[in-house]
Amino acid sequence: MIIYEQEGVYIHSSLGKTNDQDSLISGILRVLEKDAEVIVDWRPLDDALDSSSILYAGKDSSSVVEWTQAPKERAHRVAEHLNSYEAEWDMVNTVSFKKKPHTNGDAPSHRNGKSKWSFLFSLTDLKSIKQNKEGMGWSYLVFCLKDDVILPALHFHQGDSKLLIDSLEKYVALCESPQDKRILLVNCQNKSLSQSFENLLDEPAYGIIQKIKKDPYTATMVGFSKVTNYIFDSLRGSDPSVHQRPPSEMADFLSDAIPGLKINQQEEPGFEVITKIDLGERPVVQRREPVSLEEWTKNVDSEGRILNVDNMKQMIFRGGLSHALRKQAWKFLLGYFPWDSTKEERTQLQKQKTDEYFRMKLQWKSVSEEQEKRNSRLRDYRSLIEKDVNRTDRTNKFYEGQDNPGLILLHDILMTYCMYDFDLGYVQGMSDLLSPLLYVMENEVDAFWCFASYMDQMHQNFEEQMQGMKTQLIQLSTLLRLLDSGFCSYLESQDSGYLYFCFRWLLIRFKREFSFLDILRLWEVMWTELPCKNFHLLLCCAILESEKQQIMEKHYGFNEILKHINELSMKIDVEDVLCKAEAISLQMVKCKELPQAVCEILGLQDSEVTTPDSDNGEDENVGMTICPASAFQSNSLPVLTASGGRDDNPTEIPMSPNVSRLTPA
Repeated sequence: MIIYEQEGVYIHSSLGKTNDQDSLISGILRVLEKDAEVIVDWRPLDDALDSSSILYAGKDSSSVVEWTQAPKERAHRVAEHLNSYEAEWDMVNTVSFKKKPHTNGDAPSHRNGKSKWSFLFSLTDLKSIKQNKEGMGWSYLVFCLKDDVILPALHFHQGDSKLLIDSLEKYVALCESPQDKRILLVNCQNKSLSQSFENLLDEPAYGIIQKIKKDPYTATMVGFSKVTNYIFDSLRGSDPSVHQRPPSEMADFLSDAIPGLKINQQEEPGFEVITKIDLGERPVVQRREPVSLEEWTKNVDSEGRILNVDNMKQMIFRGGLSHALRKQAWKFLLGYFPWDSTKEERTQLQKQKTDEYFRMKLQWKSVSEEQEKRNSRLRDYRSLIEKDVNRTDRTNKFYEGQDNPGLILLHDILMTYCMYDFDLGYVQGMSDLLSPLLYVMENEVDAFWCFASYMDQMHQNFEEQMQGMKTQLIQLSTLLRLLDSGFCSYLESQDSGYLYFCFRWLLIRFKREFSFLDILRLWEVMWTELPCKNFHLLLCCAILESEKQQIMEKHYGFNEILKHINELSMKIDVEDVLCKAEAISLQMVKCKELPQAVCEILGLQDSEVTTPDSDNGEDENVGMTICPASAFQSNSLPVLTASGGRDDNPTEIPMSPNVSRLTPA
């Protein structure tokens, strides 16, 4: 649907024949609404941009902005999308724009003028609009996108730039910048709040709300903290009568925007009312040093089989792995290699899996452009993958640079996975799960099969109906209520009882909450499947328990809780959280009255154990819930310490020196 349309909107390209001339490229500017997105689109009236039809005019002070694609960017991707409204609208983020100094007036040659000058962007990417000074030439507007991307100035030779501003204000709130009255900022009427969210809000209200409705996974990856009263106020402009939306309305919106995720335990089969239970004293846990290559080698027989697998898993659970060992051990932890396999059997398996991988890779590599145009699912998968790969965390040197081999392999592995599981295909967040695996494996094939094994565990998180996510949030709520019913009641009083702020934690297993190296440690510990089922939910409980005091003492409401949880990213101590989560599991195992619902969540089994009777010294059989013995007991490892001490000097994990070995297949 066309919201606004105006011809006679020019770009002054500074490609004139002399230094005092501008090339005036006439175009049409539109604002369109399509599929819950608002798009701003400008394109030349003459697709061919015949040089004989270009007009020239003397320079004026408003002709100050040129633009050019920065080097090393993937310009061909932009050209492919410009003519299609079916494209991913935020593709403009794959292109960098920069101011270009005026030259001697020579115009650079372009095969396709339209791909040079056309542009479009989603209103979700708009950061500010700069206007011209009154009385200084034609009126013009300059759009500045997030990440300070500046588009070429649009000159309104027929006036009516105000009509464009009025059209945009139907979707976003605009106000003058305190530093420069010519600049209109997006979503700024509540200045103090917007400043406090400076590092959180990187797109306007309209965009985040529409994205949550359209794709909850995508929206959640950048944090539910964006969904605040501030955002709802922004939607309604400056009318004070509709400001200060109640938190309950916000919570209802979240529930409605993510179908099937509303937690109502009374509607769940087997619902059990959990009353306050004395869980007893919580033990203190100590972690050990990471498993060394020497310790691993001692547990391998002459044919390459791993000996005493249960003991090895416990060592990994308690201390993780030295980095040099991860490339071997992760293949066992993820199920790519069977624990009881010989070295020869693993060699044969790798050969078989290599052939299978490259057959699948060839399937999508051999698809022509024409074939892909007729296969909308494959086209959509590729578009999502390219967008996610471009957003990969570059803090790790392994993925530095636009054309880094690691990024290319990420793309190829994810495309191949779409052939492996075409029904699921690609969903945002999968690249987060793959990038640490490729970093450790340094091999395309091994990384793919480890990723496929990991996705077997995580598959339910990415299914369309989100039943897996709903189940985990319900289970987390059950565990948290058992541990601290008072904290749960407080969260419910602030319309936060649904625990939506944990969605990202669960979706990609804390990938964006810990540093890159810490996530390697956390994942390998979780892959041992010790000390019980759903240990990741106890990790959530441990983090929330650590934040309980601040949340309650400072009387955080709905908005503040979302913001606070989001800001924990990269600030959580992985070793501390692992200690607390294990201690919680041990505390629950010792509880004699653990509710059945909790037993099922943690995979505990009912059994009779013998405990000493302190009154008469006789043994008495008491019904108690415990985990299998191998999950908690070890003859060689200390489980508890009297002092409650913890190793605060974990082994340094080196960066991999073998990045240069990676070459795309």
